Order: sequence, then structure tokens, then C-alpha cells
Amino acid sequence: MSQSFTFQQIGLVHSCYKQKFGIPRQPGLVTEASASIELLPPFNRLDVLDGLDGFSHIWVHFIFHECMTDNWKAKIRPPRLGGKEKMGIFATRATHRPNPLGLSVVEVKGVRKDGNRVFIDIIGADLLDKTPIVDIKPYLPYADALPNAKGGFAPLPTTLKSVKFSELALEQAESYKAIYARDLVPLIEQVIGQDPRPSYLVGSENRNHGNQLWNANIKWTAKEDHFLVTQIEYPVGEQHEQVENAERL
Repeated sequence: MSQSFTFQQIGLVHSCYKQKFGIPRQPGLVTEASASIELLPPFNRLDVLDGLDGFSHIWVHFIFHECMTDNWKAKIRPPRLGGKEKMGIFATRATHRPNPLGLSVVEVKGVRKDGNRVFIDIIGADLLDKTPIVDIKPYLPYADALPNAKGGFAPLPTTLKSVKFSELALEQAESYKAIYARDLVPLIEQVIGQDPRPSYLVGSENRNHGNQLWNANIKWTAKEDHFLVTQIEYPVGEQHEQVENAERL
């Protein structure tokens, strides 16, 4: 019989990704995505991070907190295969798993303390906002980077697709930047350029889509050879805690 284990949450993610749709399928693909890990009591102390400044990257162990169901399947259809071919659950990085555990490697931008709150600022995360963190470990290049490793059905990253902006969207991006001191354009280009659409919608044109990044709602549509951002909606005159907690690159 297998055993059950209980883990204590050590941290919480503050991320630009407010919904699952649009999150890159692997870490490091969207380098414009900045985030922070807030250490929770009793771990909100700088001494637990002594020595971390010597490492450029960390492994983040987290919980797929919006996928905590019992309906995992032995075989699933990975998006990289166009949703047409099934693979075993343990041969994929699917979010619906027997145990909802995730593992990502991210770049460390720095550590900061704000009153009793301690943050690790990170770059290139693929983590949903409010993701629970259960462990952090330093990335060791000599042990963790394996040049002869095989990538199975996903040996290389997908190519970014072209993303264009309407005049209105560009004006709204500039206004957002003036209010929140954050340039959304490069982040949008990388997120939407990954083509976050589910497999069954790939190939369909002129369908409206929306991504929530930080406190902005990005509206876009697929064209024949590019994606077109048509509008960027955002609140005016109010700050957002997550925007302040995770600084831009």
C-alpha cells in the first residue's frame, strides 16, 4: 500500500498570470514574466535564504491548486501533439496528476524585505497567481543541466508567432505604462506569441480571445499569419498589490 504525506506551505506566488489560460507550458519561455515568491510565517525571515545570492536559478516545488481533483487519467493528450495522440500521465507535464505537484526552474532576480514580509523576485515563471509553494532548492548547473538528455515528443520549444497591435491597443499600452510604470507590450508579445489556444481551436481565425495579465485584460484575435491585439482594458486610478510585489524585468 502506498502512503500519504502532508506538506506545509512555505510560500505564495504573486504573478502576472491571473488565470490558467495563457500561462506558458514550461518555465523560461516567457522571459518578460516577472513574479515573486512571498515566504509565509514562520519562514518569512532572511536567514532561511542565506547563501541564495550565490545562485542564479532555483527549483520551485509548488501545488497545482486549481487542479486538485481526483479525476486524473492514465493517458492524456499533450498540447504539443496537437491533442491527437495520447501519452501516459507520467510521460507528460500535465497539471491534472495523481498528486498535484509542480516543479519549475526560475531565475532569481533578488531578495527583498518589506516590514515582516520577505520576497524572492523571480523571472520566467510559469506560475498562476496565488500558487502555493512547498519547497525551494538551488539549481546546480553541473548536476541539473544534462546536455545529452532526450526531450521525447517535445525536444525543442515552439516558435513564437507574430503578434501585432491595433492603434487603440498601442495607445492603451502607453497609458497603462504611464500609470503603472510597466511595459505590457513585450510581455503580451511573448505570452500570446506562444499561442495559448487549446488544440481544438488552433487553425480557427477571427475568434475573440482574452488574457488577464496583471490587472489588464488583453483582447486579441487570430489572423492567418499573426495574432492581433485589439484592446487592452485596465482599471484607472487604482494600484494593484501584485503589481507592486513583482517588479518588471
